Amino acid sequence: MAHALSLSLALYAFWLLLSGHYQLLLLSLGVLSVMLVVMLTLRMDAVDRQSHALHLSLLKLPLYWLWLGWEVFKSTIDVTLRIWAPSLPISPQRVRLKANQKTLMGKVIYANSITLTPGTVSIDVTEDGIEVHALTHAAAAALQTGEMDRKICDMVE
Repeated sequence: MAHALSLSLALYAFWLLLSGHYQLLLLSLGVLSVMLVVMLTLRMDAVDRQSHALHLSLLKLPLYWLWLGWEVFKSTIDVTLRIWAPSLPISPQRVRLKANQKTLMGKVIYANSITLTPGTVSIDVTEDGIEVHALTHAAAAALQTGEMDRKICDMVE
């Protein structure tokens, strides 16, 4: 029930943000619309822990975004320099990373975070790990330290 309530609040906040109308009739119609959507979602049994992430640490999520943004920035500079200066070496390689996340959402966040970072792409996600293509040995080594994996485990579980 907590997931349905948080879904209702999130949908209504999103509706308010998009509509920008605050007359009583329109606010009431928004509430009815959200109630209808949540009822249909509950009837389809589509509201659960995986589909609506209440379990993410709301305090750690913005910190993770800042850390990931910094990693993306550093990787962007590295890849740009390698493009502009062909003398800088690239060493494309595939590596297998252990995924310590216990939930599917954790693994998806991990794989997406890897792909968001320039120079690395998640190729395959399995039960126990993620296969990654890295543009350089340094990019692969940075992932193999497990820092991103630990940060996501700390945030999700």
